[in-house]
Amino acid sequence: MATQPTPYDRIGGAERLRELVDRFYDLMDSLPEVATLRRMHPEELSGSRDRLFMFLSGWLGGPALFEQRFGHPRLRARHLPFAIDSAARDQWLPCMARALDEFVVDDAFKARLYQAIASLADHMRNRADAPETV
Repeated sequence: MATQPTPYDRIGGAERLRELVDRFYDLMDSLPEVATLRRMHPEELSGSRDRLFMFLSGWLGGPALFEQRFGHPRLRARHLPFAIDSAARDQWLPCMARALDEFVVDDAFKARLYQAIASLADHMRNRADAPETV
C-alpha cells in the first residue's frame, strides 16, 4: 500500500527544509521593514534557526526533532516572554511567504502550507494590538 508523502517530504526533506528556514532568517535579518521583529530575536540567530527547523520538521510530518530535544513545543507558552501582536505577526509572515515562494514550486501545496502557517502565526499573538490614534 502506497502512503501519501508528508508535507515534509513534499518540501524535500531535511536539506530543503533547512534551506527554507535559513532563507526565512536571512530575510528577517536583512529586510528593513521587519526590523521590529528582528529586534525580538537574539543577535546571533543560529539557535533560532535550529529551533524553527526542528519544530517545522515534526510539524510537517518529518522527524519530531524539537520534541525529542525539548519536549512538547508548547508554542504559545514558549513565546509569552515576547510581545507578539498583529504587527509582529504581520512582519513574520511575509518573510515566511517569500521563503516558501522560493522553495515550494507546487502553488496549491504552497497555498495550503501558507494558510496553515498563517493560522499558527495568528495563534501565537499574545498581546493586544495598540489602539489606533486618529
